[in-house]
Amino acid sequence: MPFFPEAGTEEQFEALADEQVRPGVAALLDELGLTDREVERFGSGSLPVYAVGGDLVLKLFPPVYLNEVGTEAGVLRALHGRLPIPTARLDRTGEFDGWGYVLMSRLPGETLSSAWPQLTESDKESLAQRLGEALAALHRTPAPDLGPADWSAFLETQRANAVQRQEKAGLAGEWLAQIPGFLAEVELGTPEPVLLHTEFMRDHLLVSREADGWAVTGLFDFEPAMRGAPEYDLVGAGIFVAGGDRAFFRRLLLAYGYTPDQLDADFARRCLAYTLLHVYSNLPWYLKVMPEPEQPTLDALAQRWFGT
Repeated sequence: MPFFPEAGTEEQFEALADEQVRPGVAALLDELGLTDREVERFGSGSLPVYAVGGDLVLKLFPPVYLNEVGTEAGVLRALHGRLPIPTARLDRTGEFDGWGYVLMSRLPGETLSSAWPQLTESDKESLAQRLGEALAALHRTPAPDLGPADWSAFLETQRANAVQRQEKAGLAGEWLAQIPGFLAEVELGTPEPVLLHTEFMRDHLLVSREADGWAVTGLFDFEPAMRGAPEYDLVGAGIFVAGGDRAFFRRLLLAYGYTPDQLDADFARRCLAYTLLHVYSNLPWYLKVMPEPEQPTLDALAQRWFGT
């Protein structure tokens, strides 16, 4: 009799309740020799993730996402000890009853999302510096064997489907009509592919308050990692970390290694192009949570969100 429920499709997985997964968790922890630990599921995240005692985290991958186990484990191995901010240490990884798992060390702190309202301008200035340095270090880390195999082909596919993706998300026609021309005009160049987090955002960063300010205590969630153009990661940094704060974004970029003259209109347009080409792009949502542009054009949007 299986311990974990069937979850071979996205629909099956999304219909599962935690109590249906728990028997598999208990059986897996027994297999790993961790039955004496208290187990608590984290409240957020697209995959089931559990605190195991005070020092370990168990992340589960149902059959429909089984291919992501190797990505998470491989990136954790590649990054451990290489960044100026901590990442989890991989403990064990494998498959159990048709599901994949990654057991890793637990990072301290609270998410930057929860801490953000408490930060002063001085705190944010210091934080932007450290995050820019960390993102640069991540991009310098030799990447494990990750896709896509052909970055240019990946971008062409994303470009061909860009309008359809945003239309499905509910984007208004006045914006949809601008996408093909905008993407055709923006020159992305041929940068050397690097290791990308792809979702560098407040929800995936941990911080803690210390005597001399806020410390960055962790970066996590690597199953969507890829190899590609470095500026692809600036989508998350600009929208989901800076959130339209131009001064914060500029300091992060300078700490990353950009020079002031590189942060021009073309740079902002490239960032917006990658926003439209991103695997998880949802422009209607971003328009609700990000500052409004001066005009309803993609060029104005690029300047408002990524101009510094």
